[in-house]
Amino acid sequence: MPQLIGEPPGRIAPVEELVNTLEFEGMAKRKLDSLSFALIAGGDRKAFERITFRPRLMVNTTGLDLSLDLLGRKHFTPIIVGPVAQTGRFHAEAETGLAKGAAGAKALIILPEKSSHAVGKAAGEASAGWWFQASPVTAPDALKAAVAAGCGAVCVTLANTGADWNTIDNIRKAAGVPLVLKGIMSPDEATAALQHGVSAIVVSNYVGEANAASTAPSPIASPAEVLPGIAKAVGGKLPILVDGGIRRGSDVLKALALGANAVVIARPAIWGLAAYGAPGVQRVVEILQTDLGRDMAMCGRPTLQSIDSTVVRIHKW
Repeated sequence: MPQLIGEPPGRIAPVEELVNTLEFEGMAKRKLDSLSFALIAGGDRKAFERITFRPRLMVNTTGLDLSLDLLGRKHFTPIIVGPVAQTGRFHAEAETGLAKGAAGAKALIILPEKSSHAVGKAAGEASAGWWFQASPVTAPDALKAAVAAGCGAVCVTLANTGADWNTIDNIRKAAGVPLVLKGIMSPDEATAALQHGVSAIVVSNYVGEANAASTAPSPIASPAEVLPGIAKAVGGKLPILVDGGIRRGSDVLKALALGANAVVIARPAIWGLAAYGAPGVQRVVEILQTDLGRDMAMCGRPTLQSIDSTVVRIHKW
């Protein structure tokens, strides 16, 4: 991380002075102890850095529209705040502050089962909607409580669980709300999810927190690399979300061009929370939203529906 010079050690800049999400990482580092910061630092961005845009001029983009219809609800933009367990480790406001910040930016949030605050308390701040993040071993009572509290979907994370499709079928039937499956990394998995009645998938190579506290590239493929193949296999029959390494609005546009319907961000939102609480989360999401709109206009794509693979050029995976 570049070191800032010419200011007092430990200074936390006013939140409105920060202009990109990577600056929030530096502020979070100043707020947290080294072990806590290591859990949320860095991320592998190599795949996005190999992609460039094909700008397009002479297109009327004055009616720019970033809205998205997803699982029966219209969303302001295709940027979702993702789940991070026990966020009280990073700021006292924890999931409540995360939800409040997401709501301030009109963004959907996925609240984790392993929360520092009661899920119902955080959900009360999530005015733009929320999903409940669970695992294949989540107790049925926890699912019922989340549904009763108003979650719009249950997002099951598959990292290191050894779950089979019978387990997924049982969760889908028990939840009574749309089921989103997080951890899909191949066309075959995506096709199976479609056959088993899953409502949406998240392309993600997340392998659990024990392996997440590293800035080194993942030993497995980047979600961005496998996204086009998965999108082709799904053929528009269910929504595709993607996470991992998204730090700029340009990354969001690249993901959409590769076949995603929406993106999930986690670490940048936690950087904002750690440094500033709810206002930091809101600012992080708003920066990404603004940058996405600017880049869409630059590429002559005024709506999400107008984005396709011709927007980007991939320079060797």
